[in-house]
Amino acid sequence: MTTNFLELAVKGVQGLQPYLPGKPIEELERELGVTNTLKLASNENPMGPSPLVLDVLQNPVPQLALYPDGGGFTLKDKLSSKLGVTQAQITLGNGSNDVLDMIARAFLCEGREAIYSEYAFAVYPISVQAVGATAKVSKALPSDDEGNPYGHDLEAMQAQITDKTRVIFIANPNNPTGTWLKSDELDSFIENVPKEVIVVVDEAYFEYVTEPDYPDTLQWLSKYPNLIVTRTFSKIYALAGLRVGYAICSEEIADCLNRVRQPFNVNTPALLAATAALDDDEHLQSCVEINTKGIKFWRAACQYRGLEYIPTVGNFITIDFEQDAMPIYEALLREAVIVRPIANYGLLNHLRITISTVEENQKCLDALDKVLEQLGIS
Repeated sequence: MTTNFLELAVKGVQGLQPYLPGKPIEELERELGVTNTLKLASNENPMGPSPLVLDVLQNPVPQLALYPDGGGFTLKDKLSSKLGVTQAQITLGNGSNDVLDMIARAFLCEGREAIYSEYAFAVYPISVQAVGATAKVSKALPSDDEGNPYGHDLEAMQAQITDKTRVIFIANPNNPTGTWLKSDELDSFIENVPKEVIVVVDEAYFEYVTEPDYPDTLQWLSKYPNLIVTRTFSKIYALAGLRVGYAICSEEIADCLNRVRQPFNVNTPALLAATAALDDDEHLQSCVEINTKGIKFWRAACQYRGLEYIPTVGNFITIDFEQDAMPIYEALLREAVIVRPIANYGLLNHLRITISTVEENQKCLDALDKVLEQLGIS
């Protein structure tokens, strides 16, 4: 008699599907025999890390035999100076995913509820369901809503709050749609959330945004003690392979997060690299400029071809092909271009494409034109 180990897992885990990352280059080249693969699936920074980071990583790290600084003092010290917060307000994570998971473990359990939007980041349901809490998924704004289709419907989210609600997750900008909330609307929403409900504003793409009405929510921490802001070094700082993220919140909430944080959760090379990355504002600004040009390139390309797309302020664009997008995705793989299908978000007709350099954007567009012609899609 065999044992069904899924039945032995806790109820929340039984209903989960594993997170599916973007297809690795090595896997595609092994499967299809293609070369010179272009990966635009995971919103990684095509410019790579700052030269200051590369200098640090190329030097020997004699501390590798020792555990890392469990408190991350040097990185937190630099972050606190840069962001204008105290070290006690910062919680470091093995990527911001780790911090999001800490929030769920600290404040959610069976009998409690969390709210997030239907097209929000896939880690939210994983973290919520794994601890046995109830997920209340708010419908996004309709696709024909002027200015912000597929975005968070804050009125609908507000209406879902009950006395069991403990956490609300809001990604701003949102992944995978690229939509964003303006300062006044997000401020008004948080102001009307009960003070015992934690509001998590996930700002993984914060540094890419150039819109004047985009909020700097760190300025609201003293006004809203129930606010947690999460950010990451994986995106614009190009340290996705090292996994460093962080939360900024009240010292009281940070104390709760640190009670469930795993010891030594950020490794020594990651701490060194992230600390160095904060010193290179010039590299960061260059990445912003390249991304801004890339947004304009893809917007013009879609408009010229009559392709619908979701307006974005992140480092990716999501295109609606108005039919099942999987054949397009699979055909692009044969052209050695990896983008991201997002049917797991309920967006079966869409592909998400990471914005890259001028050359890589053009290579992807050329491959897309070829594939659309092959498939008879006009």
